[in-house]
Amino acid sequence: MNTEEPLRPQSLLLTFLGDQVLGRDVCVYSGSVIEVFACAGVGEQATRSTLTRMVNRGLLRRQREGRRMYFGLTGHSAAVLRDGERRIWEEGAVNRDWDGTWTLLGFSLPESWQRQRHDLRSKLVWSGFGPLFSGLWIAPGEVEVSSLVAELGLSAHVKVFRAHADAGMDVAAMIEETWELSELAGHYEAFVRRWELWEARLPAAEDVPPASDRGDPRLAPLALRLRLQAEWLRVIRRDPRLPVRHLPDDWPAGRAEKAFRAAYDRLTPLAQDSATRLLDLVPVRDDQA
Repeated sequence: MNTEEPLRPQSLLLTFLGDQVLGRDVCVYSGSVIEVFACAGVGEQATRSTLTRMVNRGLLRRQREGRRMYFGLTGHSAAVLRDGERRIWEEGAVNRDWDGTWTLLGFSLPESWQRQRHDLRSKLVWSGFGPLFSGLWIAPGEVEVSSLVAELGLSAHVKVFRAHADAGMDVAAMIEETWELSELAGHYEAFVRRWELWEARLPAAEDVPPASDRGDPRLAPLALRLRLQAEWLRVIRRDPRLPVRHLPDDWPAGRAEKAFRAAYDRLTPLAQDSATRLLDLVPVRDDQA
C-alpha cells in the first residue's frame, strides 16, 4: 500500500515496539524485526541501520542471548510511546471537549540566533502551536512547554500565558489564519482514501496481502497493521487538536478516525495471532544495557 510519503524506518520501529514490547518487560529478536519490516517493504540493511542508530540515541537497549541480539525499550523511548498511545486511544483526532483555554507563548531572540529561533519554532509546531503574530504563538488548551523551553536554553527569552478569547473574537477566522487547515485536512482525506479503499477491496481479513514480496507472508497482517498505526500517528501528530466547533462542518478528522479504527479492528485478530506464533521475545534482564 502506497502512502502519501514514505514512512521513516524509525517511526515504524517505534510503532512496532510500542505494539509488541511496551509494558511487557520483554525484548524482541533482531531477526523478528527484520522479517516484519521486510513484509512492510523495508530492507534488511535499512532495518539494521535503524536499530543501531536508535541504540546510539538512547532509544533502544541491547540484550544478547547466546548468539542472538535482542532489543528493548529505554525509559526515553517508553515515554515517547506512552505519549503516542495516549494521543491515539485517549485524546483521539476530534477535540470536542475544549474549554476555551489557549496557551500563548511570546519570545524575543537576538537577530543572530537563527539556529535557536529555528529550533524553537520547530518544537512549537510539534507541540501544537501556530504563529499568531511574529514572536507570539498560540495553541489550544493548556500546553506544558517549560521543559521544552528549558531544554533549548531559552527560558529567559520566553513568556507563557493562559488566555481566553474576547466574546467578540472570531475564533474560526483566527484558526484559519494561523494554521494551514487545507493541508491538515488533506492528510486526513488521503488517509481515508487509502484505508477505505483497502477495506473495500478485501472481502475477508484472511486475504491481507503483503506490502512487499519479501519476508514471511504469515507476518503480512502484522506488517500491515504496523503501517496503519504508523501512518495514523503521523497524521494526528500534525494536528494541534483544534476545537472542532470552530472548524469547517465537513472537517474530515472524524471520518479518518473511523477508518483507522475499522481497519485496526479488522487486522488485529490475525496480527496478534501471527505475533504470538512467529515473534521471538525474551524477558528483560537488568544485567545488560
